[in-house]
Amino acid sequence: MLKFIKHNMETISGIEIYPIISLLIFFLFFLVLYAWTYTYKKEKIAELSHIPFESENEIDNLKNDTP
Repeated sequence: MLKFIKHNMETISGIEIYPIISLLIFFLFFLVLYAWTYTYKKEKIAELSHIPFESENEIDNLKNDTP
C-alpha cells in the first residue's frame, strides 16, 4: 500500500518542501508555547491553580459566617 502512495508522491514536483514546512511549524509552535509558559507570571499561575477550590472556599466561608 505504501509503495502506491510513495509512487504518487514522487511524481508531484515540489512536494519535498512540505515535510520540512510541517516540521518547522511543529517546532516553532512548541518553541513559542515553551517561551510563553516560561515567561508566564507566577502570581497568575497561583491564581489560576486556586480556581477549582474557590467555590468550596466560598461555601465554607458562608457556613462559618452564619451564627
